[in-house]
Amino acid sequence: MLDKDGYRPNVGIILVNQRNEVFWGKRIREHSWQFPQGGIDRGETPEQAMYRELHEEVGLLPEHVRIIGRTRDWLRYEVPQNWVRREWRGHYRGQKQIWFLLRLIGKDSDVCLRATEQPEFDAWRWHDYWIPLDAVIEFKRGVYQQALTELSRLLFGRQDGRPEPSRLPRQHARSRGPRGDGARPSADAPRHEPLRHDPARSADAVVPADPVLHADPVLRPLPRDAAAPDAQAVEAVPPRTADPQT
Repeated sequence: MLDKDGYRPNVGIILVNQRNEVFWGKRIREHSWQFPQGGIDRGETPEQAMYRELHEEVGLLPEHVRIIGRTRDWLRYEVPQNWVRREWRGHYRGQKQIWFLLRLIGKDSDVCLRATEQPEFDAWRWHDYWIPLDAVIEFKRGVYQQALTELSRLLFGRQDGRPEPSRLPRQHARSRGPRGDGARPSADAPRHEPLRHDPARSADAVVPADPVLHADPVLRPLPRDAAAPDAQAVEAVPPRTADPQT
């Protein structure tokens, strides 16, 4: 379902815990991280689509969260033409999204990445709110920063003293421990918790062969060389070719 300008209606979810840390999900069998998101079906409101995607991708129900707010208007990003299937070129431009800010009022154990037969993530973690967006695919970074900035006022206010994203140390979002040059991250580098795997799955987050994924019919398969470059800082999960959810 595209609008007259070629954008697909979509919702994005920024889920925070009681420490205002944000939920990041690791794309299944990939080396990339993102927030939960998904398309709005015909006849759905953005809020209805948000609750559906929240359950499908994170396993949470409406009683597990509280809505803090949402973006005032649609936020748009364009998908590069080389990512778009040939038959959709000239019609499909990208996504327009309403972003919701949610507070988890349930427990971490309520998160279930296998709530459906079409899982989106195979691991997750909490991370500081202001985190460099290096792990996000490049054409989404602008809309991520827009959503985080607009919704941050509902958490921290205008005089919270928190640094803007551009002023944070340029540490990779998935970096853990010493850097490749042997130096340790600086003391003021963003803090994050250890990776959390779905408790219903094995500790190494390997999924069954050829899992059924919820693929975007518009997008072409992700090139094998488009995975995150920081291979030392990610989990040892074999890369695969997959249709990226944009």
